[in-house]
Amino acid sequence: MITSCSDDLSDINTDSKNPTEVPHETLVTSATKSLVDQMVNTNVNTNIYRLLAQYWTETTYTDEANFNLINRSIPQSHWNIMYADVLKDLDRAAELMDQREQELLVEIPQEQIDNQRAIIEILKVYTYHVLVDTFGDIPYTEALDIDNTTPAYDDDLAIYNDIIERLNAAIGQLNTGFNGFRNGSDLIYDGNTGDWMKFANSLKLRLALRLGGVDDTKGATMATEAINAGVFSSNDDNATMQYLQSSPNTNPLWEDLVQSGRTDFVAANTIVDAMNQREDPRRDDFFAPNQDDPDTEEIEYEGGPYAASGNQHSNSTIYSEKFENPVLEGVLLDYSEVQFLMAEAVERGYITGDAEEFYNSAIEASIVYWGGTSDEADDYIDEDNVNYSTSGDSWQEKIGIQKWISLYNRGFEGWSTYRKLGYPELPNAAVSDLPVPNRFTYPVIEASANGVNYTAAGEAIGGNTQQTKIFWDVD
Repeated sequence: MITSCSDDLSDINTDSKNPTEVPHETLVTSATKSLVDQMVNTNVNTNIYRLLAQYWTETTYTDEANFNLINRSIPQSHWNIMYADVLKDLDRAAELMDQREQELLVEIPQEQIDNQRAIIEILKVYTYHVLVDTFGDIPYTEALDIDNTTPAYDDDLAIYNDIIERLNAAIGQLNTGFNGFRNGSDLIYDGNTGDWMKFANSLKLRLALRLGGVDDTKGATMATEAINAGVFSSNDDNATMQYLQSSPNTNPLWEDLVQSGRTDFVAANTIVDAMNQREDPRRDDFFAPNQDDPDTEEIEYEGGPYAASGNQHSNSTIYSEKFENPVLEGVLLDYSEVQFLMAEAVERGYITGDAEEFYNSAIEASIVYWGGTSDEADDYIDEDNVNYSTSGDSWQEKIGIQKWISLYNRGFEGWSTYRKLGYPELPNAAVSDLPVPNRFTYPVIEASANGVNYTAAGEAIGGNTQQTKIFWDVD
């Protein structure tokens, strides 16, 4: 006992199971999972984008479907996750790389280190663009500094211009001759920088089309650069994260819809009616049928009236086989969206080409992704209310409706498509009679924690209301 004693007690308070520093790769992994989880989940406390896009509606508690965003502090939850769990982890990962660069160079070449930095920047750009598209003006240049508890809010267009420059720099920094992150820490492309290059260019194309009607000269330049450099060319390129069979790494949808045992949601009549009118072959992938017609043996789909009280579980639910799968992948951006963006780019005069061909390719990519066939896609595209020449009075209507349908499992981008293109026409909420929000109001806690800047930001954007528009919402 005497010989085992020591006067050195310096490590007695060190918790070996909770290190004070972690490898930068671990922080990137954590940030990526937090980002995809937030974009994917349907927890009414954190993510109601599927309700805003009127893909789903609620059966019992309808506050969220009626656009009461404050009741569950939804803006605060989204804000915290994106800033603290995503951006702060990415920022710290970059700081650690700077501190440890000489140590890293012993293990990997400079080009791989540069690739890792570029990937971190791409993820930051994606996250900031989601925050801007959600709130408008947000803390940016003074964000992430733990010593500054009252950061100023930056102008939303100014932020876009800056993240576009950052994205361009990241694209220029990527070296596809070398890998990025190793050993499973890259949850999206497993270190393949060629895939990251396509994702970055596809994201650049999305941002270019957000500038439509705002800065068409810059938008056209960006779109041309992105397409020439190489955007997604098939579903194999999609930016996705694969979930696993066991908790805590299952798809959050499975956790919210199956593991929880709750049955709070049914398919909204807004999306079901639109798909019924077009005999859409994706209906059995998106919804469970509410009944079979005994006379015709045809499956029928009937959505619940959006945001109405008293929706019944006898309506078509969202519990299809695919959405009950714990390993359903989470998607940040896909080939179908890219093809729709290219169709829009043609219509805006940004690029040359055939908008109808891109539109048809986008629809086919979505149908095939969900398990359909090219023949089914061809038959669907031939329908009068789908065919590009006969389906609407404007390109915004043609592209907007079909893009909205294809984005069914990506509520944020579905909501953004509605705001940008103005289609489909979404009704006011049944009980509150409120129109679809154009943005989230700022977290209520900001009024007390960062009051001066909170007030200034509200005034700068034209009012801190749900109907104030983001800078790109001009069409």
